[in-house]
Amino acid sequence: MFEDLRVPVLVAPMAGGPTTPELVAAVAEAGGSGFLAAGYLTAGALTERIARTRELTGRPFGVNLFVPGRESGVDLSPYVRRLAEEARRYETEPGEPRWEDDDYAAKVDVVVREAPPFVSFTFGLPSTEDVRRLHEAGSRVIVTVTTPEEAVQAAETGADALCVQGFEAGAHRGLYVDDPENPAGGEAYGLLALLRLVGSAVDLPLIAAGGIVHGADVVAVLAAGAEAAQLGTAFLRADEAGTQPAHRRALAEGGRVTAITRAFSGRPARGLVNRFLTEHSPYAPSAYPQVHHLTKPVRTAAHRAGDPEGVNLWGGQTYSVAPEGPAAEIMARLELEAKAARERVTRRLG
Repeated sequence: MFEDLRVPVLVAPMAGGPTTPELVAAVAEAGGSGFLAAGYLTAGALTERIARTRELTGRPFGVNLFVPGRESGVDLSPYVRRLAEEARRYETEPGEPRWEDDDYAAKVDVVVREAPPFVSFTFGLPSTEDVRRLHEAGSRVIVTVTTPEEAVQAAETGADALCVQGFEAGAHRGLYVDDPENPAGGEAYGLLALLRLVGSAVDLPLIAAGGIVHGADVVAVLAAGAEAAQLGTAFLRADEAGTQPAHRRALAEGGRVTAITRAFSGRPARGLVNRFLTEHSPYAPSAYPQVHHLTKPVRTAAHRAGDPEGVNLWGGQTYSVAPEGPAAEIMARLELEAKAARERVTRRLG
């Protein structure tokens, strides 16, 4: 599926700003590819980003959509009261904790019409009808999975490939069902173990995601059965990324551990530990996207104040050794590291 890539690296669809058309285009021009993030965008804004990316590169790229889940029936009022106190810290008001489907159907229509080479889905399964429409448009369908069981379900929907997301990954976990009693989302698998288990469960091309920041990591997941590696954290500090300044500074400074939390969005996600995560994680309900909308004005105000303690600092477990600079330089570095890793393995194995 990704045989034409000179460098088998895909930039991850980091919704909320980090993944920009400029970043996707730069990685594509450097021999890789990537996915625009449709999450949180309107259908119109997604159309504009696809057009902008096509202006910047003639190379293939994809689009990622969030699959809407069922509306949670949890009582949000205790968390709303907590966030009212948090909002006062930044002289703002909490948002409305509403449920909505992220303009999903309209965005499916957009990708069917625009027909990018690849369309990936996160948080659940596309319908068999949507898969059929995308296939007829000429797009290949990729589904994110976090367990072997999810992989089997995705294969049954007609997916052409799977994005296998290990526990190490930053930002939202792609799990289909969020267990309210377990913020990590049930049994959580490291990437290499999950690649082996998924590869044994289904016969589909695999994309590896989770903690990959070095060329040697890319070689490792290719050896474990993946066709390509999807990197998010590795590009958060790229010049072309839309990562907010406070987030960039926290990534650059290092020194923080990461943890899984629902505090910012109501869905399990890995981020750097800060005050907001520490104080609110024990009380955050499983209610996405209601919690996302509730906390958004607070996070916006904290970003405006330049305060990294009040924002979601998404990042994978290996964030502290991730590179920075122009995306083309990051890609060149990954390519050189991968070559050195291959040579090292060849010498070791004779």
